[in-house]
Amino acid sequence: MSLAQVLRPKVPRNLHATLAASGVAFSLFLLVSWRWAWSPKRGLGLALGILAALVFVFEMAYPARRSRARPLGNALRFLQAHVYLGAFAFVCVLLHAGLRFPEGSLGWALLLLSAWTAASGLLGVWLQKWIPAAMASGLQVEALYERIPELVEGLLGEADRLAADASDALERFYRQEVRDGLALQRPSWAYLFDVRAGREAALEPFRRMRAYVPQEDKEKLEDLASIYTDKLELDAQLVLQGVLRRWLWIHVPPAGLLMGLIVVHVFAWIWY
Repeated sequence: MSLAQVLRPKVPRNLHATLAASGVAFSLFLLVSWRWAWSPKRGLGLALGILAALVFVFEMAYPARRSRARPLGNALRFLQAHVYLGAFAFVCVLLHAGLRFPEGSLGWALLLLSAWTAASGLLGVWLQKWIPAAMASGLQVEALYERIPELVEGLLGEADRLAADASDALERFYRQEVRDGLALQRPSWAYLFDVRAGREAALEPFRRMRAYVPQEDKEKLEDLASIYTDKLELDAQLVLQGVLRRWLWIHVPPAGLLMGLIVVHVFAWIWY
């Protein structure tokens, strides 16, 4: 999948609506701040802050997409609302602050957590579009994340049995250049950008070895190369599926902390 395909929105009208709403909010900000002194504690500044807080409350209801009583009809609509309203809420946060750096540690914490939550959410959208498509188009082996170690162990056992019945030359090649690569999981961040990263270099020793093994072992050499290819694909699966699982840890906890600080921020505004 090309970068253009990944960046293309599933529902373009939602992107257009978000851009339009952000443009209207920014235009109102320019008009109001030109005519009057801008303050996040009154008028449009206060309204944008309240709007951002309400949207963040809605964002925290995202797990409800799995319930039977979905207020937006289906999971896709809920996801679209979660992504685009979250981005719009961050625009409201910036305008609420008057496009100025905040004062005090609470203000900085709110700004940075809002930015982090919005950015990590957009990163998650990219990962969830890019990774499944990349795996489907570039990998032949499919595996559940939890079963990958078991499958790697099975490939190693199969390769050991093949090498045990091979000639001395092939068995020596297997022990010296192949077995460690099969036995150890070798994740690489390169798989995020190319699911076949490093494959040609990894299989080059098999191609060189073809000239040195007896004719009766050439089929076994091909079988070992096929097993090694499957292992490389399992390494890619381990990295890519692991990224999708761990992404939640950089998005959800900061979002929860942001909601807690919003409550503190609102309470402080009301109290003082």
